[in-house]
Amino acid sequence: MTKTDWSSWDRLEWRRRLETFGDNDASVLASGPKGEIDGVCNLGELTDKGRETTLSLGERLRRLYVDELNYMPKIISDANMIYLRATPMPRALESVQQSFWGMYPLTARTASFSPPTIVTRTPQDETLFPNEASCRRFSQLMRAFGQRAADRWNDSPDMAYLSSKISQWMPDNSKVAVDSHPRLSGIMDTINSTLAHGAETRLPSPFYDAKLRAIVEKVGVEEWFAGYKESNEYRQTGIGALAGDIVARMVGSVERSGNDGLLEIISRNGESNRGEDEEARLKFSMSGCHDTTLAALLASLGCFEGEKWPPYTSHIAFELFKETDVAGEAIDEDSLTRPATASAENRQNQSRLKTLFGTRAKTNLANEAISRRNINDLSLAERENLNGHYVRIRYNDRPMIVPGCKLPGKHLEGDKSFCTLEAFKAIVDKFTPRSWKEACSTNLDQPPFPAEIQSPGY
Repeated sequence: MTKTDWSSWDRLEWRRRLETFGDNDASVLASGPKGEIDGVCNLGELTDKGRETTLSLGERLRRLYVDELNYMPKIISDANMIYLRATPMPRALESVQQSFWGMYPLTARTASFSPPTIVTRTPQDETLFPNEASCRRFSQLMRAFGQRAADRWNDSPDMAYLSSKISQWMPDNSKVAVDSHPRLSGIMDTINSTLAHGAETRLPSPFYDAKLRAIVEKVGVEEWFAGYKESNEYRQTGIGALAGDIVARMVGSVERSGNDGLLEIISRNGESNRGEDEEARLKFSMSGCHDTTLAALLASLGCFEGEKWPPYTSHIAFELFKETDVAGEAIDEDSLTRPATASAENRQNQSRLKTLFGTRAKTNLANEAISRRNINDLSLAERENLNGHYVRIRYNDRPMIVPGCKLPGKHLEGDKSFCTLEAFKAIVDKFTPRSWKEACSTNLDQPPFPAEIQSPGY
């Protein structure tokens, strides 16, 4: 290279091919089912089908938040109002890229559009998924609940049915078990991934037996997610740090403190890239995570009863609303439940309840704020700042109801899916660790199961 000015970067286009072992350890190119040698996925990467569905998700988000609700702008010159984050897994980053492209394609970005900031963490600090590799106590709990599932199911008639169907393809014709090799959850992943693609990837037909798939999914959901429904420590070490981040960003948006994620994308000199009033704030956050993230959040909030394993391209929307002071206007609850289909007339009638970020207020990048402080540590005035704000959760476009939000005074009158921000924060605070890393290194000599079930969502 001859470049000596490193204040800007050049781009080099290149083509990657995967190499693997052939006969007698000869080096050969990896190929696809039709002999393709370009565009072959490595482990952990998004397939073409995955890119297609995540792009489609972004297009759905555009229809809802841009076209239907007029919440996000139709054309953007930068992404400073959008917080983007992904886990270190390549498919998570690629999912964010595809979804962002679907929401804001080239035609919705100005010619001067600058590259968006995507926030990532090192694996040992990652909380966008249940991180058993970096959290010793959570690893202990996860192994204990996994062993309990194995003890409960390995000798059951259901597991015998699985073995009768597919043990001939197991190593040494061994029985199928929760903790077999491969594990039952690994078999489930293979079944689901091959179903999502073409006939060239299919396993033998017994793997797709309806009863077999139902058993595999039922046991997998119990093995991986029962802990969140029974143990506050499991919730705290598994997903509590992320849940705390979500609430802290909502509260930061209410306070205009910069704790909504703005501080992560401001420029080096500490000033917002847009800098003033309406523009110096975040309106939208998108994180590329995993199926275990979504189920862990829902189960920890008491919203995962009777649910199946999250399908591919599943998503959760945590929406923050503010009640306005318009008197005498009723909310059309049906259209709020399905905002993507709400007519312009219905949306006009919803003027009493607006997205919080639609109000104008100058952002104050203050150090002292509510942020992640526990609800019980807040003063009366600080609690009152949360009044009139509501949180709604939508899982794959279905509104979910947190059990503790059903109680009187804990939700918007007439719709229990709109939880008051104060009630939602109080529920999440119960499993938000003050220090995730400290929680991960404590109680290592304690039993993994609580003395009694600690129900979530209250």
